[in-house]
Amino acid sequence: MTAAAFGPGTEERLAVARQVADAVLFEGYVLYPYRASAAKNRLRWQFGVLVPPSWSAAAEEHDFQHTECLMEPRAGAELAVEVRFLRARRRTVERRGEDGAFTPAAELRLPDRVLVAWDEGVEETVTLAVPVAGLDGDGVEFPFTRPAAEETEQVTGADGAVVGRLLRRREEISGVLRISAAELDGPYRVRRLTVTVENTSAWTPPPGADRHAALPYSLVATHTLLRLDAGAFLSMTDPPEWARGAVAACRNLHTWPVLAGEAGRGDLVLSSPIILEDHPAIAPESPGALYDATEIDEILALRTAALTDEEKREARGTDARAAAVIELADTMPPEVLERLHGAVRGLREVTGPEEPAGPGPCPLPDTPWWDPGGDTGVDPATDHVLVGGHPVRAGSRVVLRPRLRRTDAQDLFLDGRSALVEAVLHDVDGGVHIAVTVDDDPGADIRREQGRFLYFQPDEVEAVPDRAGAAGVTEDA
Repeated sequence: MTAAAFGPGTEERLAVARQVADAVLFEGYVLYPYRASAAKNRLRWQFGVLVPPSWSAAAEEHDFQHTECLMEPRAGAELAVEVRFLRARRRTVERRGEDGAFTPAAELRLPDRVLVAWDEGVEETVTLAVPVAGLDGDGVEFPFTRPAAEETEQVTGADGAVVGRLLRRREEISGVLRISAAELDGPYRVRRLTVTVENTSAWTPPPGADRHAALPYSLVATHTLLRLDAGAFLSMTDPPEWARGAVAACRNLHTWPVLAGEAGRGDLVLSSPIILEDHPAIAPESPGALYDATEIDEILALRTAALTDEEKREARGTDARAAAVIELADTMPPEVLERLHGAVRGLREVTGPEEPAGPGPCPLPDTPWWDPGGDTGVDPATDHVLVGGHPVRAGSRVVLRPRLRRTDAQDLFLDGRSALVEAVLHDVDGGVHIAVTVDDDPGADIRREQGRFLYFQPDEVEAVPDRAGAAGVTEDA
């Protein structure tokens, strides 16, 4: 077992997986409009936060991640493990007085930027290489520590004189990495690999402490890269039929493993706190990291370029990565921005025997088949669908019951919420979709104006009958 730099082959393969892992590491790091004063940037670090054990008992966050996946190692195989996380470095601002003394300040206003207090993210890595044969039984346990540190940076004005300084403080953090493997019963030589990353920092919350106080002692955006130098991992989302039972028996807590790297290869796994598909990749059109959760590059680039000069000054002073986003948006060539407008990846050439000549060209309808106006037999505003024997139409009230077989994690958060039906729509394949806005959603009016609804199928909602026994309808319906 070694805790050192990997060999060239392993390092080259892990570099492929890091392209996506970097996006996980900084997902939501700083959100548009990239200013520390923005409300959305005051609650930091949304994904993969492993808090100290003393804080996990008092908060709805966890102090560990637990990964289980299946692998088929060959004889003599070695497993490389790389745990990556951010460490919060707390930055404060001080102004220099006429007497040369430094005193705390809310901000330092410079010609090109406005410096304020902020938590910067410092990348940390824990690496381990171990023979697979050595993981039987209790496996291996590897504790790690990062010591406290302080840094001071002088800040100069336009004339070169010192006008203040930045103080940066990192607290001591510690953790442990546990790895084990067990061979499964059956005709196939398959092992279940278990990797646990735990925060063991000995921080005790003072009276009245909040999440902000716990963050410097936390492992932020924690995720794990795995690489087999001989053998392959099995997909946890689309395993072979013979392995489905073993995959279903695996426990993954606060993280989820997917195959990484190029499609068709199985030597890499990324276990991430963000749900991904196998072989995730960065879109080739993306001009660079924008750090905004679920980012849409074109919209963010346009909106960032439209910020005022004062807003850009504050963003530049918030974080070096935010400053890079401002520079990217301000210098993006038109041809780069144009390619962000959209890409079609599913086109393929269709060839076949030449069709015999007909009597003439087929007349085109006045309205295309895909236009809702092309079928006068449907009307989203008045159509209805029966749900539990009750008609549900625009204006009806329903309770949302997302189905696991065809939904995503975001929809599951809405289970049990009441909603207003905005329309009942029919697609060209005969499917029925119920468009809703969720009750108590402060953005419901904006969604309604823009037609941006949430969509559920009839078996994913429960009708709320009114007193007459029909599905409830608003008074102005």
